[in-house]
Amino acid sequence: MRETGPARADGTAAPEVAQLPGGRVVLSDRRTRRSWPVEMAPFRLATHPVTQGEYAGLTGERPSGAPPADRLPVESVSWLDAVRFCNALSTSEGLPAAYRVSGETVEWDRSADGYRLPTEAEWEYACRAGTEGPGYGPLDEIAWHRGNSEGAPQQVGGLLPNAWGLYDMLGNVWEWCWDVYDAEVYGTYRVLRGGGWFDERWSCRASVRRRSHPTLRLDDVGFRVARGAA
Repeated sequence: MRETGPARADGTAAPEVAQLPGGRVVLSDRRTRRSWPVEMAPFRLATHPVTQGEYAGLTGERPSGAPPADRLPVESVSWLDAVRFCNALSTSEGLPAAYRVSGETVEWDRSADGYRLPTEAEWEYACRAGTEGPGYGPLDEIAWHRGNSEGAPQQVGGLLPNAWGLYDMLGNVWEWCWDVYDAEVYGTYRVLRGGGWFDERWSCRASVRRRSHPTLRLDDVGFRVARGAA
């Protein structure tokens, strides 16, 4: 089920989100050859990555390296930028902020109903939408990658969604998740999922994990927002 929240104070529409059921997903890491199951409660996830237009409408900024276009996914945003956007979006709708931010230190208030980044488990569970293979359909029909993107990000929602109505879960831009990748080895590096417009087909898979420092801004990295269940 999809829902769009009330118009924000700036007159623009709130993100369209899909209501997803609770369930179970098994995560895996090719580098360490580990796998681990995760149970999760129902939650809401935006049907597409945050766009340049949505980001600019809330923050007044267009950080993307791609030419200005409201329907292109915003990129060149750090994990911390994404966290601050989530809090600003919550405030604009009168919702309690999900994050307490002090410099580069971020705490997640799990009791707050505001916008947030999905967890890694939520992301993969949502991407798969009940499927078990590397993707939720033929890759060229669902994802922008190096072979079909013409070397640039593409407008969101231009290819087929998965069974839960989520677009661009694979390809177009990598998406920041809440989780730390591997604190013992990589410190504060955060998880990226989904593959991007410059990646080979192999990287645009439901199980592939990537990492980056939370302050870095890369031209193939964006994000989408989540909330707890309604």
